[in-house]
Amino acid sequence: MIGEKEKNMKRFGLTVLTAFLGGAMAIGAYKVIENNTEKNMSFEDRQKVYFASNREPVVASTGNVDFTEAAAAVTPAVVYIRTTYSATGGSGQDEMEQMFGQMFGQRVRPQGPQRASGSGVIISTDGYIVTNNHVVEKADKIEVTTNDKRTFQAKVIGTDPNTDLALIKISATNMPIVKLGNSDDTRVGEWVLAVGNPFNLTSTVTAGIISAKGRNIGIIGSESDDNSSNPFGSRTRMQQNLPKKGIESFIQTDAAINPGNSGGALVNTKGELIGINAAIASQTGSYEGYGFAIPVNLAKKVLNDIQKYGSVKRGLVGVSFTELNPDAAQQLGINNTVGLYVNDLVVGGGAELAGLHKGDIISKVNGHTVTESSDLQETVGRLQPGDKINLTVLRDGSEKNFTVTLKPESAGNRLAATKSAEELYNKLGAGFQALSGDQKAKYGVKSGVVVTQVRPGKMFDDLGVEVGSVITSINNMPINSPADIDKALTNLKNGNLKISGIDPQGAAFNNVYTVR
Repeated sequence: MIGEKEKNMKRFGLTVLTAFLGGAMAIGAYKVIENNTEKNMSFEDRQKVYFASNREPVVASTGNVDFTEAAAAVTPAVVYIRTTYSATGGSGQDEMEQMFGQMFGQRVRPQGPQRASGSGVIISTDGYIVTNNHVVEKADKIEVTTNDKRTFQAKVIGTDPNTDLALIKISATNMPIVKLGNSDDTRVGEWVLAVGNPFNLTSTVTAGIISAKGRNIGIIGSESDDNSSNPFGSRTRMQQNLPKKGIESFIQTDAAINPGNSGGALVNTKGELIGINAAIASQTGSYEGYGFAIPVNLAKKVLNDIQKYGSVKRGLVGVSFTELNPDAAQQLGINNTVGLYVNDLVVGGGAELAGLHKGDIISKVNGHTVTESSDLQETVGRLQPGDKINLTVLRDGSEKNFTVTLKPESAGNRLAATKSAEELYNKLGAGFQALSGDQKAKYGVKSGVVVTQVRPGKMFDDLGVEVGSVITSINNMPINSPADIDKALTNLKNGNLKISGIDPQGAAFNNVYTVR
């Protein structure tokens, strides 16, 4: 009898052990699959997994205005960014900065290396951070300090000057993140918080409301516009071949935004990210009542493209237009004062192929009335080449509808970001994408990454390395992915970087760059 009991106990123990081991193996396999799958997920999909398994979403405050829950949820994931520039290629005071009173961060200009600062928002647990392009575009060294006072070196994955966005990355795991919201659902008058690091005061939270949406203030790409000014110091809003120039559809807020807030978070009372703070309208360089943030729905497309392709895949309507108002209508000799007047069409562009004519007035985009250029800009800015939009135009007094297929930005064959490895990576000033097997066969190489972006004034620009070039090795180490670049950059020979590859015309090159 006792022997039978012992047998039963052994069977039970074996069953429990088997179940335990099976569960452990299943969890382990799930983690492996999860880690591999995450690399191919968009930032929004990654967040769905994170917030579904980690915590409940913050609930909007009720009764008296109370932002404590939203502030507590967001502050840990807003970082302080400190950048260092070379003495010659640094952050010189340009016309945009003069107009907006150094709103692009705290910049000091001593002799030798120059420094600047700004903010950023962690959007992925593995260390991806969104900030403004103007915060990091010319930086040699990028230092990120988290809310819990940890410091990391960051590398630029890619930038998009057209939206003033940049994606940078630190080597970290299990980072706190801000939940991505839906900027389309925001309403004028809604309470919001601005979180950032103004005047080097870290983790500062200010409150206000959304004052307006879809603002086009003319600060991105304004240097090539006409000289007529408006109250914001911007220029006339004449768009040449949208959206090659700046894409502006800012959320306007009266939450206090000051120098150093650039790249920080604009969130709703649920603690959801609805915008990236980018600019202020000021004659003094400090807050005077109006701040502007890039809508997160536009940022999602830009950041996912940079992470996946190394640069932004952007489609073009293929028109130049004038935003109508009473003055513009009078100059054009027409009665319509609202809409976008088509000045010209790109030969072979989407608009021409769809049947639009010069003199048409674009009145609706996807059924929504167009009152400003930003109504078209933001819609197009979220789409890819090959996507379709529906345009309603006024022609000869009646409305006509056209379906336009967006065309790629270029008709060429561009393929659609002691010194640390991060510093050297940033000195390259380029974005990269791994070659597929077919591309390797095409170029006759066993390894390689394609250059998807070259930033002015940095190493690749100095060396004349073009977008579309294939980098096969750095310091004689084969390069098969952007991650391989970090390893190769730590293998300097007498302070020199040897970069080998093939240019877009098929000619091989071997460039040597002395790192200073």
